[in-house]
Amino acid sequence: MKRNKRKVLQGIVLSNKMNKTVVVSVSRKFRHPKYEKLIEKRKKYYAHSENKNLEIGSIIKIMECRPISKIKRWRVIEG
Repeated sequence: MKRNKRKVLQGIVLSNKMNKTVVVSVSRKFRHPKYEKLIEKRKKYYAHSENKNLEIGSIIKIMECRPISKIKRWRVIEG
């Protein structure tokens, strides 16, 4: 039986104002299919963080997990 691996993303902390939650911006680069221009897209993720020592602008890794709240589906694994 094959197990699914959980996604791991790297991003920058945008906000740490909430209790045990950080907002992480993850960017990805890809080429446009028609025009071949390099495009950078960003997406915000809400991640669960038990410790409150994450500063804005720090680079962290997040991993997908079970739903923790209405919008939190990720947790911090490295900070």
